[in-house]
Amino acid sequence: MAVSPGQTATTSGSNDVRSISGRIAPTLELPANPADLAKRAAPLLGWQGTVLPQLTLFGRRVFVVARLRPEAHAERIATGLRPMTDRATVATWAWPEFARLAPPPAVHIAGVLAVARHWRTGMAATVPFARYGEAAMVLPGTATLSHDYVDNCLPRARMYGLGVVAADDDANVDLDVACGDDRINLGSDEVWRWVHEVAYERLLACEAAGALA
Repeated sequence: MAVSPGQTATTSGSNDVRSISGRIAPTLELPANPADLAKRAAPLLGWQGTVLPQLTLFGRRVFVVARLRPEAHAERIATGLRPMTDRATVATWAWPEFARLAPPPAVHIAGVLAVARHWRTGMAATVPFARYGEAAMVLPGTATLSHDYVDNCLPRARMYGLGVVAADDDANVDLDVACGDDRINLGSDEVWRWVHEVAYERLLACEAAGALA
């Protein structure tokens, strides 16, 4: 039986012929460890701070770039209030009766970054955080050269204000799309406040580990 160009015929021992597309997408691989790529990408995005170890937040694996707010951190030390990572407790800080008693955020989050082999994975990880501030993804350079990326990723990245950093085969990084300024920003709520507390805990752990090294 004739098979259309670009198709492969397969049989299962009967007269039925099934066609499978012969066009196979190239395998996309990251050229380096995700943490290394995240550390190289953050300065390109203009983010100042420490690239924290990869976190799983709301089921999404991301890197948070954060730095201490000196005055707020000093106040937390003076009052003995350590990072609070219990979501239920942090949620009460948004209640009117507790708003005046809630501690100020002790860190500034410069951005949230995902390192992924495909733009759809990276976008799924970062879009929820783009509602609060800057977010971006690092992709293999080969992924950014595809028609799928140009036709489908770029319009969505610009719509959500996401940044895109491309990493070539030698792990050199280049800014492909800067974070947009016209994205919708929800401001701070109990969710984002909790993320700040998680980042605060991890940042203090990183600084303690550095002091002991």
